[in-house]
Amino acid sequence: MHELAYAKLNLALHVRGREADGYHRIETAFAFAEDGDRLGVAEGEGIGLRVRGPFADGLTGQDNIVLAAARALAEHCGVEAGAALTLDKRLPVASGIGGGSADAAAALRLLVRWWDCDVTEQALVLIARGLGADVPACFFSRTARGEGRGDRLEFADYGVAGSPVLLVNPGLPLSTRQVFDRWSGEDGGPLRDPRLGRNDLEAPACALVPEIGEVLGALASAGTAAMVRMSGSGATCFALFENPEDRDEVGRRIAAAHPHWWQLATRLR
Repeated sequence: MHELAYAKLNLALHVRGREADGYHRIETAFAFAEDGDRLGVAEGEGIGLRVRGPFADGLTGQDNIVLAAARALAEHCGVEAGAALTLDKRLPVASGIGGGSADAAAALRLLVRWWDCDVTEQALVLIARGLGADVPACFFSRTARGEGRGDRLEFADYGVAGSPVLLVNPGLPLSTRQVFDRWSGEDGGPLRDPRLGRNDLEAPACALVPEIGEVLGALASAGTAAMVRMSGSGATCFALFENPEDRDEVGRRIAAAHPHWWQLATRLR
């Protein structure tokens, strides 16, 4: 069996405040691409993970969030059967598009089928929440509004399904903690319409990795994108387009000028 770990995008991300426990209170609009990492499972002794793919370097099967998800599900369901998992890592690591969270969520969806678990959706969401703030949204991989740490969800239709989208990353990972630590502390107001929203983490991320500003400029340079924004805490940025031809033309220009930048041309689910 296989399962896709759909790339996560934050159409907008408003940081509203810092809580006493150090976490930040946010309002965000989640959307998901049709593509992402790929997770497979086969018979095996115990629960194990092999990582391969273009972004496998530096990742191991030990202490991976995919294993944490598998073990949490097995414990909840009383599963004793094994699972030999293989993660085809196609999304950049630490890039603001939910790679690890999406992988963990895919593991939950996949192993519920593989082990034929008798488990409620509510229980799965609780397991997902214990794995990370973005994992519940990634579990559903549907457009949704997220509040709190991003794990309180309300499904929403933002009218973006099927939109051509181009994701671009300059090849530089970012620490989420460092980006949040550089947040200005100013509440810029609530999130209403994602198209009129913002990502409050863009400025601190650009201060840490100035190349992010170059990526945003390159995506906007042709003037054909309906929206250009950084996703999450970076460094991946994205642009939404009205048609795939404009998306692909911008992708070709960026590839010619910056051949070392990673990019993915896809559509939103």
